[in-house]
Amino acid sequence: MASCCMILALATLTPTLAMAAESALAFPGAQGWAAHTPGGRDGKILRVTTLKPRGPGSLREALETAGPRTVVFEVGGVIDLDRDTLDVKEPFLTIAGQTAPSPGITLVRGGIDVRTHDVVIRHIRIRPGDAEVAHFGGWEHDGFSTYEGAVDVIVDHCSLTWATDENLSSSGKRFIGETPDDWRNNTSHRITFSNNLIAEGLAFASHAKGEHSKGSLIHDNVNDILIIGNLYAHNFERSPLFKGGVRGMVINNLIYDPGQRAIHYNLIAEEWGDHPYQLGRLAMIGNAMRAGPSTPNDVALFMLGGSGDIELYQEDNIAVDRIGRPLPILGRYTTTAAKIIELKQRPVLPEGVKPITAVQVQDAVINGVGARPWDRDHDDARVVSDTVEGRGRIIDSQTDVGGYPHQSETHQAFVAEDWDLATMTPRKPYSARVRPH
Repeated sequence: MASCCMILALATLTPTLAMAAESALAFPGAQGWAAHTPGGRDGKILRVTTLKPRGPGSLREALETAGPRTVVFEVGGVIDLDRDTLDVKEPFLTIAGQTAPSPGITLVRGGIDVRTHDVVIRHIRIRPGDAEVAHFGGWEHDGFSTYEGAVDVIVDHCSLTWATDENLSSSGKRFIGETPDDWRNNTSHRITFSNNLIAEGLAFASHAKGEHSKGSLIHDNVNDILIIGNLYAHNFERSPLFKGGVRGMVINNLIYDPGQRAIHYNLIAEEWGDHPYQLGRLAMIGNAMRAGPSTPNDVALFMLGGSGDIELYQEDNIAVDRIGRPLPILGRYTTTAAKIIELKQRPVLPEGVKPITAVQVQDAVINGVGARPWDRDHDDARVVSDTVEGRGRIIDSQTDVGGYPHQSETHQAFVAEDWDLATMTPRKPYSARVRPH
């Protein structure tokens, strides 16, 4: 079902065209409650022609343009955001990183925040890093996050590493409105995070709190969120973390080398005050967790913390230590009365979700995860290889693994005829578009 804003836009079409537009997937294989967002379909084609962080032809200019739009790239290389954020406030947007010439687009020293509806982001790399800020210096930056107002958002096949806050998150104010339904409607909802590489959150870097190697924070009352087919690697916690009242699904993810926690749920009483606690809901299906060099001996796949209850459906999940011995599926890090309410009946799965078995997950994720898997850059290839081989560790700085990328700027004209502009899929294989670096 489309968002309310999309329905208004469709009202100007004939009934037949409106029905077709509303039923179309964002792209082949789109999944989740956001699967039918149009993104920037049928809008302007905006060409990014420079790696400069702002000005004519920049990615920032394209994102700030009003109206439906699809952002394509006639340049490849690194965009240095210089400790700034790309704020997406204009709806109906598709960022098509798959159109960039090799080596693709990598953002450093900054990230992207989405505060609007109907956004599709695919095949870009975001690597905030510590931006040369001192330890505890207050540079606390997500790679990507949604905030209140974010509805029908898909982040698919992106690489998100080296954040000093979370690598990939969904957030917003907890309690906008009078009722719990208001809270859920006014924070991020109908979100899909699919096929992303979410790795190497920086531990002791520039966050004011100190240790902050985190994968994904799904903030209080976020709902209808699907986290599917991702690789979480070398994050101390939050792979992912669901906070109070969150409702969503974690399906077919590969979690490698977690620190003290992998998937967890935590309603923090201090943050909820006098607001009535809401019941969390999580379906955890077909996930695989493997311990690595940074993993303690007693980590469970799912752990309950805090003060709130959660309804949990679990099916076909596996967790093993470094030599293949089973690790527990469930654990807890709270002494409160909070409880796991285990559900026996599988919930209805959202659009396009057909889980594979947990033993198939590693090969499937490794084969297709991250930005431009047909054209992986050095750091994505390194993380994927280390996951397969059981190497790597949680890091404190991007300099621990070679530093920010230095890629030559490349150029190639965008040829509209080479693409299905409705879904931004190529009319010839992606691999045929790779050019020498």
